Amino acid sequence: MPMTNSVLWRRLDTPGHDWCRLSQSDEGWRLEGSAVFRHDLGPARIDYFVSCDRSWKCRSGRVDGYIGDQSWHVRVDRTEAGSWRLDGAYVRGLEVCLDLDLGFTPATNVLQLRRAGLDVGEAADVPVAWLDLPEASLVLLPQRYERRDASSYWYEAPTVGYSGLLELDASGFARSYPQLWLMEP
Repeated sequence: MPMTNSVLWRRLDTPGHDWCRLSQSDEGWRLEGSAVFRHDLGPARIDYFVSCDRSWKCRSGRVDGYIGDQSWHVRVDRTEAGSWRLDGAYVRGLEVCLDLDLGFTPATNVLQLRRAGLDVGEAADVPVAWLDLPEASLVLLPQRYERRDASSYWYEAPTVGYSGLLELDASGFARSYPQLWLMEP
């Protein structure tokens, strides 16, 4: 029977919420969700979708929505050869990345953690193709995960100045993402 998990987070640094669902398909995994939050440019509503193969490697992503009065429609693809495209244009320097990270949601961490498959005490560098709004650019984001116990990982993203202990729920989603997100019961 295919697995499906849904979660709801409350944003901690600004008013907002994020809902997402992870589901299994014959081709792999689908992550889809909607984030609604206050942004410096005005109220934001962002719908997102990420598709992964059976081994959790990203195949594609899509972001549609609004920040203030501006609409956003962004498409990301990862080719079989490992090249990345943003709205059809190739982006160089991301060939080491297997994962897409959407900077406005905690949802995409579950994909990275499942693919990395770390045992307690193990650590790994997990560079990602990072997409954040409103810039809508795709850049390399160095990250590191260290599994501390069955349900927590120390996380570092040094180029954006963030680190914290991610506490996960039974499905693998971040229950607590310090200073940014908290899963609703």
